[in-house]
Amino acid sequence: MKLTRRSVALGAIASSALGTSLFRLVSPAIAQTAPIRIGWLASLTGASAAPAIGFNRGVVFAANEINAAGGVKGRQIEIVTRDTQGDPTKAVNATQELISQLKVDAIWGPTNSGESLAVTAIMTRNKMPSIHPCVVDSLIDPAKYPNAFRIAPSNTQWDDAVRNYCLNILKAKKVTVIGDTTGYGVTAANASVAAFKKAGVEIATQANIDATQPDMTADMLRARDAGAQVIVVWSVSTGMVARLLNTRATMGWDVPFVGHPSMASGDIGGLLAKPSNWEKVYAVGYRSCSYDAAGALPAHSQELVNKLQGKVNLSDSLLWWVAAGVDAINLVAQAVSTTGSSSSEAIIGHWNELAKYPGYFGAYTFSKTEHNGYPTEDVVMSAANSAKSGSFALAPGYT
Repeated sequence: MKLTRRSVALGAIASSALGTSLFRLVSPAIAQTAPIRIGWLASLTGASAAPAIGFNRGVVFAANEINAAGGVKGRQIEIVTRDTQGDPTKAVNATQELISQLKVDAIWGPTNSGESLAVTAIMTRNKMPSIHPCVVDSLIDPAKYPNAFRIAPSNTQWDDAVRNYCLNILKAKKVTVIGDTTGYGVTAANASVAAFKKAGVEIATQANIDATQPDMTADMLRARDAGAQVIVVWSVSTGMVARLLNTRATMGWDVPFVGHPSMASGDIGGLLAKPSNWEKVYAVGYRSCSYDAAGALPAHSQELVNKLQGKVNLSDSLLWWVAAGVDAINLVAQAVSTTGSSSSEAIIGHWNELAKYPGYFGAYTFSKTEHNGYPTEDVVMSAANSAKSGSFALAPGYT
């Protein structure tokens, strides 16, 4: 057969058409079997590693459980983890890699607000479905960040729980509010003071203390002399909290402490002069991860603990960290399963219509105008010194 330019051109066109047809036939099959890739921005090393390690245990457990059951409509879950080390710059670089190079379908994390503040806009520009557990209120704004969803309480929800406990259970009329000197400590303390004043509570004293300050006596004496009935603390510094508690004991003052979840950190136990210094300390906690007077967890939470037994260590972590990690992966998997697609539009659209999704950490509800999904009524106070397998006893006064 004599080859001509025309025959070569026709052959090329035919081959191209055949290739296009084959691609159209094969690509849906590839899409239906390709793994669902979830980016995981985890501060696994560095100063803020403890929560991320707990979250990671839940992430790995959930992915393994889904994959062992056959995946999501035959598609396996693939977790693509990047250790940000708590560094916003590293978080930015990792986010860009996950989106541009690794083509993940959704991102879970970061796990601290400083990193999230640095990456949320990047995810938004790329329409990347994002879930995180960070508390800073401004991180969630459906108009500004339509792709970002929160599955932990906001700082406002924490503040509401603290204030309600002080007013309705402790019946306090005058409180001292203490924050550290970080941006978070100053902002949280100011917001807390404003809310207490609005509720008609008198502020005995307000202080922002450097977390490295060795002696807390002067600040605590001012609070006592001003008639404070409760000390409200907003700081992640366990060293600062421990020094405040030791000073309270030295003064022989039994004023209750109420506030930030860090007051229930296991690190505090080793920094106290004696274990009794940790009594009458009530830290933000959650109903789902709180046991009652009989030592029983809610049934749904106990179901998770039973599943985790022998697979996940809860002795040095918090149950809510693990539960939130499980929920984050399940929320992505459920969106893909329900819609049949891992596109950003499908996942975000599904989350925008989620009502009381029965997660282990909470029952999440989202809408197009509300991306704070955690139920406010489930934010409670815990007895800070009552840790048992990652859970805490409810503070006195709850039913």
